Amino acid sequence: MRMRPTVAVTFLTATLSASVLPATAHAADPAADSTTFSHVVVNGGKDIVLGPTTRKTVTITWTAQDPEGITASWAYLWHGPNTDDADGILPQYPPTGTCVVSAADPTTSTCKVSFTVDAARDVGHNALAGAWKVLAGAQDTSDDWTETDVAGMADIKRSATVTVNASPEPVKKGRTITVTGKLTRASWENGSHTGYQNRPVQLQFRKKGSSVYTALKTVTSGSGGSLKTTTKATTDGYFRFVFTGTATTAPATAAGDFVDVR
Repeated sequence: MRMRPTVAVTFLTATLSASVLPATAHAADPAADSTTFSHVVVNGGKDIVLGPTTRKTVTITWTAQDPEGITASWAYLWHGPNTDDADGILPQYPPTGTCVVSAADPTTSTCKVSFTVDAARDVGHNALAGAWKVLAGAQDTSDDWTETDVAGMADIKRSATVTVNASPEPVKKGRTITVTGKLTRASWENGSHTGYQNRPVQLQFRKKGSSVYTALKTVTSGSGGSLKTTTKATTDGYFRFVFTGTATTAPATAAGDFVDVR
């Protein structure tokens, strides 16, 4: 499923701006290949978190360098065992990047490409959550082109939500408070959030007048992502559940639920 962009790429210098189409090119001899890619950053270095219907603009930035200079460069995300057997490509029709040639070093270009990821359209399988790789390619002034299959990495994760309810309220000091909630995560396959069970979730408490939460205990989510535990009423404050996330699912924090202790 390897794809090479064919749309125009724009190069900017201090005095010249032009659009060019990569010419029909031949792959450079690997032994003589001198094009390198560095400083590859996806989404500002943050995870790409997608809910069931999220539409999100993602940017990839990178540096391409070749002794002969770069005439075009491109980058996109892919998922799978290798580029020929990729089960996911983002964007589905990769454009070439907009590159700026360094005024101090004409062999070096800094490049950027932005595209929209539509969860409902682009990631229809939950198995696509996790680590994605960045393919970066470039064409030099001799019309040799080079691609590096793993020039960088990015994580695309399913969004998560967690709720909390502490009761009774108000409650007498020393009495038992029951804290319940639910942990869910996005299912890209059915377009909704579904329960996420057998996952550790931390119960935290913040005393009224304080800005700091402290951990009380860890609860394991049950069937359908259900959460339930008990604690003793000590003072007025806020209870919340915090899920720290996994390799495929983003973290989530519930808004604090206030309990009046009398």
